[in-house]
Amino acid sequence: MSLSAGALLTGTWTANELKTLGTAHSVGDHFIGPDGKVYKFVQYDTGAGPVAAVAGNVCYYYAPSGASAGATTVVTSDLSDSAGLGAGVLQSAPADGEYCWIQIKGPATITPALTAGADGNALTAVGATDGTLDVSALVTDSIVAYAVDASAKIILCDFPW
Repeated sequence: MSLSAGALLTGTWTANELKTLGTAHSVGDHFIGPDGKVYKFVQYDTGAGPVAAVAGNVCYYYAPSGASAGATTVVTSDLSDSAGLGAGVLQSAPADGEYCWIQIKGPATITPALTAGADGNALTAVGATDGTLDVSALVTDSIVAYAVDASAKIILCDFPW
């Protein structure tokens, strides 16, 4: 993992493009934007759903059938193929197997509404629907964001680094 300089946050890349274009980004790299927001370079998997990627939707760490193997560089918006741990907010709409940037820290406006919640609530993937977050109900829920303005779909990302 390294900190990348300059990033096309809305881009997507195939494995072949990463090789032939000689991009400086590698899976797991982080980019800190001039506004202080932090992004992570990952691979997208549509999961068993299959759930297509949508820019502005939340994604989760890919764990086929909910069984995590500890991978933190492959993400999906198919909640049933995750272990309930949010990964970030998609910045583009990659196809299955493509690579992209997700936002992991800082304020973001997500595309779907929160499953539930009010301003100030701690948010988790547990109990959510595909591509969004829900209010944390248990102390064992992994908190990945906070509702800044729930009705406007503005969250403060605090996804795992």
